[in-house]
This record gives sequence, C-alpha cells and structure tokens, in this order.
Amino acid sequence: MIDKIESIELEGMLPHVFVSESIPLSDVWKKTVAFRRGSRYLVEAASGGGKSSMCAYIYGARIDYEGILKFNGIDVSRLGINDWQRLRRNNIAYLPQELSLFPELTALQNIQLKNSLTNHVPEGRIEEWLHELGIDSRRDYPVGRMSIGQQQRVGIIRAICQPFDFILLDEPVSHLDEDNNRKAAKIIIEAADSLGAGIISTSVGNPLMLDKTVNLRL
Repeated sequence: MIDKIESIELEGMLPHVFVSESIPLSDVWKKTVAFRRGSRYLVEAASGGGKSSMCAYIYGARIDYEGILKFNGIDVSRLGINDWQRLRRNNIAYLPQELSLFPELTALQNIQLKNSLTNHVPEGRIEEWLHELGIDSRRDYPVGRMSIGQQQRVGIIRAICQPFDFILLDEPVSHLDEDNNRKAAKIIIEAADSLGAGIISTSVGNPLMLDKTVNLRL
C-alpha cells in the first residue's frame, strides 16, 4: 500500500489521557501538522507532555489517541499488521526512550541482531560507528553492564541499521555530553541524508544537535 513515506500528517491528534485535561499551548496536539521526508524536526516538551506517546503513535505501537494519523494522506487505521511490519522494516526507524536493548547480549550482538534482519550496513561500518562514538572498547560487554549513556549510543547505531524514510528518536542523547551528542548527531544526519530521510527527535532539555531543524513544542 505504501512504498515510500513522503509525509506523516497528524490531524487533531490528542492522547486519550489528555482529553479531559486542559493541555498547554501546543504546536502538535489538536493541530494539523505535517512532517516531510528529508526534513529535520525537534519536538520539545516538559516531562509528561506526550513526546514518547507521539513517537509510539507514528510507529504504530499505540493507538490510544483521538484524531487522525496519515502517511502520504492515507489514514493509518486502514493498515493491517503486515503493512505495519513492512513499514517498520523498510520505512520507519525508531529509538524509544527506554531503548529496548537486550541486557544479556553484548553491544555488538544487539546491533548485529538488527542488522542481520536487514542486511543494511556492512560490518566494517558498524565498527567505525562504535569507534566514532567511543564505545568500541565496550563492543563485547553485556549491555546490562554498560552506563545509560553508552547504551544510548548502542541504541543509536542499532536504530540506523535499516532502511528508513523517517527516523524517530525519543530523547536519544539525554545522557550524553556535548561532545558525544555532536558525534551522535553527525552519524544520524549522515545516515538520514544518504537515504533522503526525515529526522524526528524529541527532547526535554538536552536536544540532539541537529541543524536546519523545524522546532515544535508539545
């Protein structure tokens, strides 16, 4: 049904949990918003503002909202499970805030598990990313023994080990310092630009260092 996602449109969307509440002024909730492939977006909000919910809705992991979500003008409520599986494999990359890494597996194994399903990235490039992000010395450590900042860097590499039209990054650098934030942003931007993809990143105060962004407030 959908080959390439050129646009993601939110029309009057609002999490069910907010329906009976008075929500702050927002650029997203209860508005008409379009995310365009090839553009970069920074969505900022206070904790509890719905950043993780928005990402989960776009990824199809949750449907507890009112309003309409569309891909290329197609209402996603028309999509079946096979459609979503194909979109998650080929069109939408996602790094959730909780990372969803396997703690008993090593950093490299977590990344290879994803890459073995997509065959998207050469092994040598993965090694380069590990080095660039300063975690090559931890490549064979169980992720559960790594710091949260190190885990975030593993998650970033894993997330880009697939083709995508959009990448959703939910607070991807919340535990990274400025230097590692900049390095992570460079890798993400290069991966997205090579595919002509869009970047949607959220933050509560330590945003991914993207340039040329469209800034939105939840």
